[in-house]
Order: sequence, then structure tokens, then C-alpha cells
Amino acid sequence: MQTHQPLTESSSHRGEMENITLVTEFILMGLSDLPAVRFSLFAAFLLIYLVTLLGNSTILLAIGADSHLHNPMYFFLTNLSLLDICCPTATVPKMLENLLSERNTISFLGCVLQLYFLVALAGTEVFLLAAMAYDRYVAICNPLRYTVIMSKKLCLQMAAGTWVTGFLNSLLHTVMTFTLPYCKSNRVNQYYCDIPPVLALSCASTYAAEMVVLIVGGIFGVGAFLVTLVSYIHIISTILRIRSSEGKRKAFSTCASHLMVVCLFYGTTIFTYIRPSSSHHPDQDRLVSMLYGVITPMLNPLIYSLRNKEVKGALKRVIVNK
Repeated sequence: MQTHQPLTESSSHRGEMENITLVTEFILMGLSDLPAVRFSLFAAFLLIYLVTLLGNSTILLAIGADSHLHNPMYFFLTNLSLLDICCPTATVPKMLENLLSERNTISFLGCVLQLYFLVALAGTEVFLLAAMAYDRYVAICNPLRYTVIMSKKLCLQMAAGTWVTGFLNSLLHTVMTFTLPYCKSNRVNQYYCDIPPVLALSCASTYAAEMVVLIVGGIFGVGAFLVTLVSYIHIISTILRIRSSEGKRKAFSTCASHLMVVCLFYGTTIFTYIRPSSSHHPDQDRLVSMLYGVITPMLNPLIYSLRNKEVKGALKRVIVNK
């Protein structure tokens, strides 16, 4: 739906712009328009969302209830579980509503808020995974000084830094995106509001906004990725120098879960955003983005709980005490 309200432009362009209308709401392109399939998708995504909430809430409960897990590694895992609750919450409830109502619309303000929180939470997760990689680097490569280096103060500063940086970064991109005029089609080629499909609808030049995404996002994203990569190069190098196979196994087990989460996160992100434009297809893009925004947050707690003896032990103790 679009209102017929003329854009305010300079007098030289006013005549040309009289018939252009402003967008007041967006239409989100759903995953399917077939009623039977829509209901099946609703049931599937509702189940995935509930499993995500349950899994991550269980991780938070286990860590909070067990004093043995009150250390830097599980402090960062607590932050990751919070992100994995919040990130799908930014998109899935609206998607479920649209699957039931068959309207597929979102207000302009709703789109702004959805994009802001989604980009903020995704950015925060990038920085948090880098902080977690550094924590594992210190634990394996400098174990004797681990408690000194990874002090409670440093952990709090690192966690706060990831959240603040993620949300400030998102504020910049959101302002750059929504200060542009939107007067073309209001059909967003995605099931949620994201920067590329929303920018594609602007009736003004998107060059500046795209450059901000490329430069600022590139600096932060590449920087966080390099911290993660260099940390794991040192970790793997240190593990390979351990002589006993038992020592290697124990050292690797302390970072295996995080390494799997990192590979899953960056694998789905790269496949979603850093593919050649020639390989993009609207329906395929929507399905691929589900890996990044819906499936990954569900798998993270399963990875940590199934591969981590300490978490499994804490969960058992919580269940037994109840």
C-alpha cells in the first residue's frame, strides 16, 4: 500500500516528482503463496523457533545454575545464547504472522526496527565469535596466565564492546538506508527487511549507503574474521606441537564446539552475502538466508550441549535437582 503524497523536492524537480508516491509500508516476499504449503511452513518454522528458544534458554539456565561454569568461556557462551534467542525473534514472529494472514506486509517503522535489530544482532555475533576465539587462544596457547589475562573486568569490557559496537554499527547503516526516499515498488525481495533488498527499492542514488556498508562493514567484518582466523592458526599450531595424543584430544575438545559454531556462522554468512551476483536467485536467496537467520541459532545450543561434557553435566544436575 502506498499513499499518494508528493515528495518535497527543489522547484526545478518538483514538476517531475508530482506523480511519485511515498512508501508507507512494505510487502515482504514470502516463501510460498500456496495455502497448503504456507501452513506446513508455519508449523515447521514455529517448531524450529520453539526449539531455538528452548535450547538457548536451557544453556542459560545450566550456566546460571552451575558455579563450575562461571568462567570466561561460559560467560561468552551466555552472550551467544542471548544473541541466538534475540536474532530469530527479530524476524520469525513476523514471518509466522504473515504465513497465517497471507498479507505479507510490514509497516515502514516496523521495517526500520526489524532491519536495525537484525543487523545489530548479527554484527554483535561477529564480534562475539572473535572474542570467544581470543579466549580459546589464551586458554590453549598461554594456559598458565589464563586467569590473569582473562580477568572478569576484561571479559565484561569485551562483551560490552561487542554489543555496543554491533548496535552503533547498525544505527549507522539503518540511518543511511532509511534517510533515502522510497517511492518505487514496495515489494521487498526477502521474508524480512535487510539492507540490500530494501536499498533496491529506493528512488534515489544508493551509492553512499552501499559504500558505507562496504567500507564500514568490511573493516569491522574483516577485522573480526582476522582475529578469529589468527587465533585459530595459533591454537591449531599449539595443539599440533603437543606430543601425547591424549593431550591433543583434551586441548582440541576445549575449542571444538566454538570452531564448529564459527564455521557454521561464517559458512552460511558467506554463502548468503558474498556470492557472485550471477548466482543469485530470489527464491534460492530466501531459502539460503534461513540457514543464517533461523537454522544456525537452533543448532548452536545443540553443538555446545552435545559436544561439551561440562554443559551436559550441568544440565543433568539441573534436571536432578528439580
